[in-house]
Amino acid sequence: MKRTILLTAFLVVAVSAAQAGLKVIGTGERGMKLDPSGFPPDMKKRYEIMAVKCANSSANCHGLGRAVESIVTGVGVTSKAPFDKQAAKQYGIKMMRKPESNIDKAEAKDIVQLLYYLIDEARK
Repeated sequence: MKRTILLTAFLVVAVSAAQAGLKVIGTGERGMKLDPSGFPPDMKKRYEIMAVKCANSSANCHGLGRAVESIVTGVGVTSKAPFDKQAAKQYGIKMMRKPESNIDKAEAKDIVQLLYYLIDEARK
């Protein structure tokens, strides 16, 4: 019952986000992603970076679903804390500092800028 309620709540938020300019594709941590076709060109480029770096299975990274869910719901999946621009910046720095992530400073900056854009789009 609890799982059904949580899934229903997530789907309502996901549908709302899709109407706000974010289209969620797939389900689950490894299968969920965003459709970047409506993104501005610079954000499409940044999304490609995030898709490669944040879903790197060889580095034991999470799938894009974790980021998508945090953006759409406004709540960090693991921390349960608000996922806002401040949290996005801290998260980008944290991921960059993980040696196995292979995220350099410029890529981290691009990913954080993308997260800012996505947060804004999700809140429209």
